[in-house]
Amino acid sequence: MARKTGSHSEITGPKVREAALSLFAQHGFAAVSMRQIAAEVGVQAGALYLYTKDKQSLLYDLMQAHMDELLAAWRDEPKGNDALSRLEAFARFHIRFHLERPDAVFIAYMELRNLSDENFANVETLRRRYESELEAILRAGQAEGVITAPDVRLTTMALIAMLTGVNTWYREGGRLSRDAVADIYWDMVRGAVGA
Repeated sequence: MARKTGSHSEITGPKVREAALSLFAQHGFAAVSMRQIAAEVGVQAGALYLYTKDKQSLLYDLMQAHMDELLAAWRDEPKGNDALSRLEAFARFHIRFHLERPDAVFIAYMELRNLSDENFANVETLRRRYESELEAILRAGQAEGVITAPDVRLTTMALIAMLTGVNTWYREGGRLSRDAVADIYWDMVRGAVGA
């Protein structure tokens, strides 16, 4: 049987992606087989190829979807008129967006090494587009005289690493709420850019 009885592409396709996302995040891309993904979904291993070309394509699709969703969500985020308002919006948005997607974030940062050269270049282009949003905010802040970061590119990379790092330690129900974490990180971001 190629497909589980009652399965449909609009149901099974997303289940394949969800299973792969979870398994890649738990065990790492290299350690997960297509057979494991199929077992998690409840289909024969051969049936996976109705939904993806191969494991590499599946990894790439997950990363691309994450970056597309990130860029679209940032585009729709209220940002404010001045550079500091936009910087605060970026910091709070980045933390909120990433805390809601820990598996996708883990894969997006830790599994880049497993992408083919072409897929890596495509994902890197999307990442660079997102980083450019923060760079533009920092440059506007310099022009407005409210940000004194001496190297905008380095500051961009440091801020993104710091904000994304929340995912490595934050646990729901812990000592600090998400809002409290965002408040504290916003203070740190302001200090890091000399605002």
